[in-house]
Amino acid sequence: MDLAFTPEEQKFREDIRAWVREHLPADISHKVHNALHLSREDMQRWARILGKKGWLGHGWPKEFGGPGWNAIQKHLFEEECALAGAPRVVPFGPVMVAPVIMAFGSPEQQQRFLPGIASGEVWWSQGYSEPGSGSDLASLKTRAERKGDKYIVNGQKTWTTLGQYGDWMFNLVRTSTEGKPQTGISFLVLDMKSPGVTVRPIRLLDGECEVNEVFFDNVEVPAVNLIGEENKGWTYAKHLLSHERTNIADVNRTKRELERLKRIAKLEGVYDDLRFRDEIAKLEVDVVALEMLVLRVLSAEKSGKQSLDIAGLLKIRGSELQQRYTELMMLAAGPSSLPLIREAMEAGWQGDFPGHVFAAPLASTYFNMRKTTIYGGSNEVQRNIVSQFVLG
Repeated sequence: MDLAFTPEEQKFREDIRAWVREHLPADISHKVHNALHLSREDMQRWARILGKKGWLGHGWPKEFGGPGWNAIQKHLFEEECALAGAPRVVPFGPVMVAPVIMAFGSPEQQQRFLPGIASGEVWWSQGYSEPGSGSDLASLKTRAERKGDKYIVNGQKTWTTLGQYGDWMFNLVRTSTEGKPQTGISFLVLDMKSPGVTVRPIRLLDGECEVNEVFFDNVEVPAVNLIGEENKGWTYAKHLLSHERTNIADVNRTKRELERLKRIAKLEGVYDDLRFRDEIAKLEVDVVALEMLVLRVLSAEKSGKQSLDIAGLLKIRGSELQQRYTELMMLAAGPSSLPLIREAMEAGWQGDFPGHVFAAPLASTYFNMRKTTIYGGSNEVQRNIVSQFVLG
């Protein structure tokens, strides 16, 4: 295993860096570097820029319109985007549902859905979790009943991230109650503008409505929107979740936020405190260790070897580090890390604290990151999975 980048890979990194520097809008980069609110248009604008270049689906093979990059190239692209202050690509379309459609969808479904995902024009949402069915996803109850050439969907999804912006939604639905719970689940995509779909935003501790409840009341979905075979959705879900949990680890964003932590500590005058700097050093060591783990997986994938399935482990460590850097930012800023009151900021109230504008979003980010060890399968459940895989 060689974790050093080749000259060709270094040249690839430089080319990506130059392109991102030229095309990433400065106002969006400023918001990302300072953890300010990103609007739907901000995220969609960057997605369209990537889509025009053919890089929104940067992990896609060439036969589906992607660049056909290997694992190392994908990693370098993601790292350069993160360090430049690009928004995270909203993963539900290009990172999550697209690979499922590529692997299990019909040619007609691929032609119908993939172009809109690749261009950044169509916003996808994820319909997995339900009240009482989160980490125990196989217990889901949303029902899809086949009637002729359509399914009638009834039920509820929750914690639907950015669902208020969704054009289309991919769902796990129950199509059978026979046998094990996993065997009666199907993978269905639906138009969120369909009659009977209701989206209700959930206001969180940070004041944002990042997640939603979605209700289905006799929603008619054409049967051609079934991906793959009926009652085989659990297989497709596992394929998708490996992408989700690796994406949650997001070591590149953590590296960027580590530098932001250092800037805040210096501005607040606590960087010279040896005990505080020890905490930063310990975090940095863990970030490097996580990056080495990611590169180990990528090295094995590049060489064609079967790497250890450690998506759950990446999720565990990545999510914990995200919480740690938000905690240290709060500690560094101290009383300046005021709760984010958007109306007050828009009225200019934050201007009464010159030099501390950077601290305004810290409490909001801290509250928001409490979710990372829960979503995508709670870390407690992930530890059980990893231990069973390793110990048998």
